[in-house]
Amino acid sequence: MVDDDADAVAASLQAWLADVSFTDRDADQVTELLTEAVLAWGTAQEWRVYRRARSVVKLPPPYEDRHSWVDVGVARSGLPPIVVEIDQSERRRTLEKLAAEAAEGRVAVWLRWGTGPFAVPALPVRLATCQVSSRKDASGRRLFSAPVAVRPAPSHSGAAVGEADQGDLFAG
Repeated sequence: MVDDDADAVAASLQAWLADVSFTDRDADQVTELLTEAVLAWGTAQEWRVYRRARSVVKLPPPYEDRHSWVDVGVARSGLPPIVVEIDQSERRRTLEKLAAEAAEGRVAVWLRWGTGPFAVPALPVRLATCQVSSRKDASGRRLFSAPVAVRPAPSHSGAAVGEADQGDLFAG
């Protein structure tokens, strides 16, 4: 039952993200847009949502008396809480944090965004993704857009390949 709930949560968030669109945003802006999308998703389910919720994971020394944070925490009446971490890169610490959250009974979702492909984390961590395209602007700054534009296949010259003579590439 817990696995079914976690799968349903990840699928619901993934479906919600299908409507996310933006053009030419930098990495910080994309992360903020996705955070807002997750908060809106939780609010639409009539759950309580929290930006930067306290994690069960403590920080390493010398800060072991302090806790880490998750990007979004979601409280659900009568159901396990949800934690969502939002990352462009594949960070081992994020995966460890989400595994610790899941071990405490929370539904742990890793929202990865980028050009992909995205490695599927080991259970009990669930994956949601936001595929983006990227380009550099004139100043060299990387910008991201979603949804990814589908480009048509290139047109060919129309020459009949069977009749073309390539010649010997290795002739001396």
